[in-house]
Amino acid sequence: MKILIDTNVILDIALEREPFADHAALLFKTAYKKSIQMFMTATTVTDLYYICRKAKGKETALSFIEDLIQFVDIVSVDKNTIIKALRSEITDFEDAVQVCSANRVGITIIITRNEKDFIMSGLNIQNPESFLQTLQTNIQT
Repeated sequence: MKILIDTNVILDIALEREPFADHAALLFKTAYKKSIQMFMTATTVTDLYYICRKAKGKETALSFIEDLIQFVDIVSVDKNTIIKALRSEITDFEDAVQVCSANRVGITIIITRNEKDFIMSGLNIQNPESFLQTLQTNIQT
């Protein structure tokens, strides 16, 4: 199983945003234990750096990203991805880039707290809590 983690979920951990950080951290731990491949887009990495640097400083931002990429793979963003995102029905361009990147590498699930932003994506949209519940249900059946 491959999942794309939206920037907001990763920022919940990086910035310790309550009440979301606990579910986000549990998502990462559970996915790692179950060998679920986690991905983020290259644009997410730069967004993380920019936001974390402003909030916590350069060294903390760099350290967080370095730790993160030990567990999360990066989906590249190329010219074709950008062209598809520009033509997408998804109104938020950054979200469209993530969706087009996910589609290019066969990712069908996105984990986000902004579920409504991805309605036109064609992806299985889950928030961290609902994804964890889905995993738990699949184990029990």
